[in-house]
Amino acid sequence: MTAFIEAAEPHVMTTYGRVPIALERGQGCRLWDVNGKEYLDALGGIAVNTLGHNHPKLVPALQEQIATLIHCSNYYYVPGQEKLATLLTERAKMDKAFFCSTGLEANEAAIKLARKYGVDKGIANPVIVVYDHAFHGRSLGTMSATANPKVREGFGPLLDGFVRIAANDIEALKQATEGNPNIVGVMMEPIQGEGGLHPMRAEYMQQVRALCDANDWLMILDEVQSGMGRTGKWFAHQWAGIVPDVMSLAKGLGSGVPVGALLAHGKAAEVLKPGNHGTTFGGNPLSMRAGIETIRIMEEDGLLAHTTQVGAHLKAKLKQELAEVAGVVDVRGEGLIIGIELNKPCGVLLGRGAEAGLLFSVTADTVVRLVPPLIMTEAEADEVVAKLKPLILQFLSE
Repeated sequence: MTAFIEAAEPHVMTTYGRVPIALERGQGCRLWDVNGKEYLDALGGIAVNTLGHNHPKLVPALQEQIATLIHCSNYYYVPGQEKLATLLTERAKMDKAFFCSTGLEANEAAIKLARKYGVDKGIANPVIVVYDHAFHGRSLGTMSATANPKVREGFGPLLDGFVRIAANDIEALKQATEGNPNIVGVMMEPIQGEGGLHPMRAEYMQQVRALCDANDWLMILDEVQSGMGRTGKWFAHQWAGIVPDVMSLAKGLGSGVPVGALLAHGKAAEVLKPGNHGTTFGGNPLSMRAGIETIRIMEEDGLLAHTTQVGAHLKAKLKQELAEVAGVVDVRGEGLIIGIELNKPCGVLLGRGAEAGLLFSVTADTVVRLVPPLIMTEAEADEVVAKLKPLILQFLSE
């Protein structure tokens, strides 16, 4: 396998620290590499493969679309855009959607929208509040909003216009913004995926919503990783009973086909005008069909309730099996976005997991992240625990 990998990538930039396997095909929550080895997928392409692999309802729809029209440009109306925008805005109780291809693009669009919202109000230097442990992307704009030093360092001066605070502390938000007339919005992830799966408390999100309303700020939610049913509701913020002004989506929206979206509500929905923003690939017929079919299949198959049930089962099983293990700091998450925090950096577990036939990731250096396809069964969740527990025990004993 190592020889295959080395021979396969002499011309690919080394931007990823890869696990030395090459995946060839998938079915449900299973994957097979080029050597025929089987893996249980608890990563889902990093919360992307909502419906798993080779879904019997999704694949024929995408094949039909590929044979009909893949791309035509945003010079023209794309019927699928209005259909997917309707499906998303109805479920989010928002008004309008802009389509792109990735979460980074959706977050970049959110930042641009917030800045223009401020400029339109006469604020020459708009400022957005962001958070410790946040991750919004790797473009210059989203990187400037991201907290991780490893992502930010080495790229010269970052963009101004961001104030960073601690999460779940409303007094910290009030103090950081007091007397600052340039604040235009507060941007947060309901669950900080890359930052270690730290959740924003429901009460805190409600407090931020009220503070944004009182000050005419935009509440901007990055639901790239936590949205599209991942927590058992369409969007993670819905557990708090609020509606944001702006919300970014991607990852699971197309079940593997690249789709990103920016949703806006009320005053925020009217900010961007022709010429303010755009994309070549965003909103193409294939990606729109993928989003439409993902939502249709999720509802037909009851995947929100299923995710709640299997996620609760998986988290309870992990807590039960790891409760007395020294070095396990916490097991946290909602639905099928679950983190197991250990007391030391555990990146080595990625390779060991692959050797054991289990795919997952490590985020924030010390947190094992599980974001499997939403079709995962309780039996498969039990298998995840059975494969993962000995890996953690062995690692913590070293």
